[in-house]
Amino acid sequence: MDTSAYDADLPAHVERALAGFLERAGAEIRRTEPSVGVGIDALAGFVLGGGKRLRPTFAWWGWRGAGGDPAGPDVEGVLQAVASLELIQACALIHDDLIDSSDSRRGSPTVHIAGAKLHADSGWLGSPSTFGLATAVLVGDLALAWADDMFGEAPLPPAALAAARPAWRAMRTEVLAGQYLDVRTQATGDASPEAALHICKLKTAAYTVQRPLHLGAALGGADEALIATLREFGDEVGVAFQLRDDLLGVFGDPSVTGKPAGDDLREGKRTLLVALGLQRAAEQGKEAAEKVISDAIGDAQLSEDAVETVREALRDVGAVDAVERRIDELTESAMAALDRAHLAEPAPAALTGLVVKATQRTY
Repeated sequence: MDTSAYDADLPAHVERALAGFLERAGAEIRRTEPSVGVGIDALAGFVLGGGKRLRPTFAWWGWRGAGGDPAGPDVEGVLQAVASLELIQACALIHDDLIDSSDSRRGSPTVHIAGAKLHADSGWLGSPSTFGLATAVLVGDLALAWADDMFGEAPLPPAALAAARPAWRAMRTEVLAGQYLDVRTQATGDASPEAALHICKLKTAAYTVQRPLHLGAALGGADEALIATLREFGDEVGVAFQLRDDLLGVFGDPSVTGKPAGDDLREGKRTLLVALGLQRAAEQGKEAAEKVISDAIGDAQLSEDAVETVREALRDVGAVDAVERRIDELTESAMAALDRAHLAEPAPAALTGLVVKATQRTY
């Protein structure tokens, strides 16, 4: 295989690794329990049906930056290890959609909605929505279990996997802790910017950028100093990534993002954008704007016109500009850390491109 193709089109290789693993992992249970194939197909369709592949890509360039050689004997093992991150992502998103009662993901029905439709169309007993809920929980659990299998079975020297395992363990715990913190913050109504940023760091920055970089660099034999610098870089980029996501959740084009505009508001998410909107409206004495934003949070029936009113209020109090400035500051800080890392070529240029992709995207 042309080793230059790994760097040039990594997402395609990640897709190949995922497709091969999912086929192998599901083969035996499909033979013994054919009915379970519906759930496996749901997972495979979700994993292979789209996504930015950012986590494997950051992990790959952490490995390359630490001196990993795409022409060396470990390349397919590294590919399998970094691709397994997409299964953790699948677990998180499938469960997240269920927690948030989201109807669509990437322009298609979410797993729990598709499961409910299967139940209703089949005329089965009981509640379609309960069946859909159970399906999503189990399919998400399967994704997490298979993520462990895919990572642990990667054909790599035991020492390399052992070096990367602390990052793997921390990432799994952090994403679940961040998810719980997000749910808890919605329940307590903590609308402070500090709470929103804390969730950003734990729920998104750690497992989207920081830990994948850590994992990849550890696979490449990086020392603690390099890992620490990459984690600093990853923390800044990861928070900026989430802040861009927060803006797209309110201002994004549904035909591009694959999710209805304003869903973050309907789901009651206490993002930094919303937190700054409420804080600035109160500081500026703009009670009408504060009420518009506050009333929209958690309103499942929020109309498109109402979402546009919230957009106007967020712009008016300066919350949108404040978030954009924070993204710029984080990006600048991240690039300074990247310069200090002195990574092997061509990782610096590739990671610079990923920073732009993560923080300036429209989807």
